[in-house]
Amino acid sequence: MSKSVPAFGLPHVYSGKVRDIYEDRGDLILVASDRISVFDTVLPTPIPDKGRILTALSLWWFERLADLVPNHVISATDVPSAFAGRAIRCRRLEMVPVECVARGYLTGSGLAEYEKSGTVCGVSLPAGLVNGSQLPEPIFTPTTKAPVGEHDTAMTYDEVVAKVGADTAEDLRRLTVEVYRRGAALAAERGIIIADTKIELGFAGPDRNLVLADEVLTPDSSRFWPAETWQPGRAQFAFDKQYVRDWAASSGWNKEPPAPEIPPQVVEATRDRYVEAYERLTGETWSGGSPAG
Repeated sequence: MSKSVPAFGLPHVYSGKVRDIYEDRGDLILVASDRISVFDTVLPTPIPDKGRILTALSLWWFERLADLVPNHVISATDVPSAFAGRAIRCRRLEMVPVECVARGYLTGSGLAEYEKSGTVCGVSLPAGLVNGSQLPEPIFTPTTKAPVGEHDTAMTYDEVVAKVGADTAEDLRRLTVEVYRRGAALAAERGIIIADTKIELGFAGPDRNLVLADEVLTPDSSRFWPAETWQPGRAQFAFDKQYVRDWAASSGWNKEPPAPEIPPQVVEATRDRYVEAYERLTGETWSGGSPAG
């Protein structure tokens, strides 16, 4: 149920781990906060500038993916002044109840599953792969879309078919891999490996066309590695929230709420990595605004 938020005068629709959604003149205002989540838990310490970086980088990518898949953006400037720089006015969509993930490299939960079964989300992979190995080709590795505070779980392609139907499942797989391939190719030109990424898709209008929503190819939704230091068989340096994941995993925290405060040096190093990812990809110096395009 929506509720009025006096500070902004807009009905509040929903809050996720990182984003807050408001309603305005029939559109949605998607606001990226400075919150950061790991292990499906929001940490109590914000990362300065994070919301602005995610918004600016998503807008940069939406432009470069527009010929592959339409997106939900109406305007990045026609938003309440309180949200300037971190908000997008966007179309209402019926969101697909699946987290669409593409992997081009083996790491994270995919590596853990592979080491147990030789598969990731039911996709068989060659023997002998290690942490950071490049896969023969990108694969679609969807997960459930769990509520805030709960954990997403891996899905097989057949489970996606059972949930959304064969035609939609095939479209989800195709679009997710196409977005990943395009993003990975552009990032490679800029010295960044995109190991994996998660995208959100929704249905628009009576024709129920699939539309790209939320964020895309950001340090929150992807793993970014510097190509010059990539070496399979070990953990990689990351321009994303993996640094916070690693700190959290070694902190003694049990990965259940409440989460501990992030130390100042980890906050600063994490912000620096988000900024570097933005600058490498866009070619723009981070100044708190949107890239020139």
